[in-house]
Amino acid sequence: MVMNLPVTRCGNTEFRWGERTYVMGVVNLSPDSFSGDGIGDDIDAAVAQAKRMVKEGADVIDVGGESTRPGTEPSLPDDITEELRLVIPVIERLAGELSVPISIDTYKSEVARQAVKAGATILNDIWGLKRDPALAQIASESGLPIILMANQRDAPPKAGILAKVIADLENGIRLAQDAGVPDENIIIDPGIGFGKTLEQNLELVNRLGELREMDKPVLLGTSRKSMIGLVLDLPPEQRLEGNLAVTAIGIANGADMVRVHDVEPTVRVCRMSDSIVRRGAIND
Repeated sequence: MVMNLPVTRCGNTEFRWGERTYVMGVVNLSPDSFSGDGIGDDIDAAVAQAKRMVKEGADVIDVGGESTRPGTEPSLPDDITEELRLVIPVIERLAGELSVPISIDTYKSEVARQAVKAGATILNDIWGLKRDPALAQIASESGLPIILMANQRDAPPKAGILAKVIADLENGIRLAQDAGVPDENIIIDPGIGFGKTLEQNLELVNRLGELREMDKPVLLGTSRKSMIGLVLDLPPEQRLEGNLAVTAIGIANGADMVRVHDVEPTVRVCRMSDSIVRRGAIND
């Protein structure tokens, strides 16, 4: 599957969409992470985990300091003290010790601003600019890529989930463009698990290819999420095989990057899937 998407540049890294699937490794610093992998304020443990993920093949490390588990309410844009305390020291360390881009997982512009100063080079907004549109200005001013996710937790739709996701993504893209973010720096994420039912999540993965009409790289994040748990009746720490299946299907349906907790097995699945789906690009 070769797509004619422009190259996204992030420091010395180039994301050449369509040539292969990129892997984003998750470093959760929130102690109440839904997936049970929250590190808290142990900086050394967070750095060690990130380094291990890069050694296993991660192309990006995504650092987050606030839980997004189901049932949690988003905090206010000015409620940033604890989030900054967790993420900034880790990003500063990683920026000096890793060669891959570091993403900051936040929907608050001031956290993003300070994270960029600390060394983050990708912004990952789980609210797609709906909570704090000023994030787009930071992406524009810094020349960094921004990931916009479709989050329906504010108004869960009963029907027409794909249309709703596309509408939310289009709104986020428009806000980013109006702020001066170039098209090649915008990545979209359908937001699996955020305000969607099980059936809606399954439908989105199955119809992921329809997001290709938006002409943006697609990130898919399903790692350890309840969609897998509900289908397999398993807790988060036992959902690896389920997520590997979703990853392979996601790549076949057009995913360009996957956000995961289990990097090494995911990298292997991506390589195998890419050899089938993207063989034209790989052989060029």
